[in-house]
Amino acid sequence: MNKIKISAVSYTNTKPFIYGIEHSALLDQIDLSLDIPTDCAAKLIGGQVDIGLIPVAAIPLVPNANIVADYCIGSVGAVNSVFIFSKVPVEEIKTVRLDSHSRTSNNLAKVLLKFHFRQSVNYHTNDIEDTDAFVLIGDRTFGRKDEFAYSYDMGQEWMNFTGLPFVYAAWVANKAIPQAFINDFNEALSFGLSKRRVLLEELPKLANFDLDDYLMHKLDFELTDKKREALTLFLSYIAQL
Repeated sequence: MNKIKISAVSYTNTKPFIYGIEHSALLDQIDLSLDIPTDCAAKLIGGQVDIGLIPVAAIPLVPNANIVADYCIGSVGAVNSVFIFSKVPVEEIKTVRLDSHSRTSNNLAKVLLKFHFRQSVNYHTNDIEDTDAFVLIGDRTFGRKDEFAYSYDMGQEWMNFTGLPFVYAAWVANKAIPQAFINDFNEALSFGLSKRRVLLEELPKLANFDLDDYLMHKLDFELTDKKREALTLFLSYIAQL
């Protein structure tokens, strides 16, 4: 049997999933690569992998896209790793530099600024550009809130705007995956989540960031009906940008 190719994100927020996969019998059935979110999406869109933990904004670009797991990277309110950092209050933001690592967070920033904060903003992708604010995600945000005059946690702002949780990344396939594999895959992910305390002991301690709170409370990994509702709503807003 051909191995199922899987691409996953190599951030702290995915370590429980990776732990579960690497401590399961699935390891003999898969080829696993660890990438940044945009590369996960590109590999899935291009057919280089069969399953990817991809930014949800990329789902409409995936041929035959179907979500294959009961788990995701999500939050119910503040997530503490997906930010708009700014020199000025949000009502004064006119220019924003986007983050090259994630299509979802860039689109979430655009949705929030347009529909929630009602701001007309110019977006830049060049690091050289001096902008009022910028999008930053993942481990690169840890402990950095105090460096900026204003920080907007996009998980919290989405909740303020819609009353819903948010899904940043989901396990998506570009083809039909055998149900037996999906069952084992869900079991592996669940096992990894049950070992978060073990993982926390292995992670380096950060003086200015609470990893325990992040992995155990800020992140919410179950792909609930409310999160699916939020995903549908988010994709509808992206279509209006």
